[in-house]
Amino acid sequence: MSIAMTIEATSIPDVLILKPKVFTDSRGYFFESHSYEALKKLGIDINFVQDNESFSKKNVIRGLHYQLSPYSQTKLVRVVMGKIFDVAVDIRKNSPTYGKYVGIELSGENKYQLLVPRGFAHGFSVLSDYAIVSYKCDQYYKPEADRGIRYNDPFLGIDWQFEPAQAIVSAKDSIHPSLNEAEINFVYGSIY
Repeated sequence: MSIAMTIEATSIPDVLILKPKVFTDSRGYFFESHSYEALKKLGIDINFVQDNESFSKKNVIRGLHYQLSPYSQTKLVRVVMGKIFDVAVDIRKNSPTYGKYVGIELSGENKYQLLVPRGFAHGFSVLSDYAIVSYKCDQYYKPEADRGIRYNDPFLGIDWQFEPAQAIVSAKDSIHPSLNEAEINFVYGSIY
């Protein structure tokens, strides 16, 4: 079996960009968006158990979300339609990249996926008129473990790719604490 996907490292080694091989012809396109076997051959042995999907309008920011351990989640994020700026923030205490983030453009056009490991907060901003975002999780959602970090925390300095005054944020996301005030129980070490 040939692997129809490549992996690209980011500035934070545990956050990975997955680039599927896309087959196109006059009818359109086809690609394998997920294959447990293919990922395992590439060194990623994760059993995803839940899929989530969201629809958002331009200038919406969702995040920064995470679940406390032992319910922390690895996420595999992709865009079905539209374009987003996807962000993973390292919130593992004692990590050399603690408080740093990786941000990449994911779109229905480029079909890239971002692997956001446990111990990272995740969020995205919508750059197109709308976006449909789909992501896999390796743990089920647990409301009691749900936490967040303020999307505009000055310590993080995330550039969401549009003017801050244009941001559309939920009431819940707008009151999350800053990173230094957030409840975090991740410690740097093995995350897969």
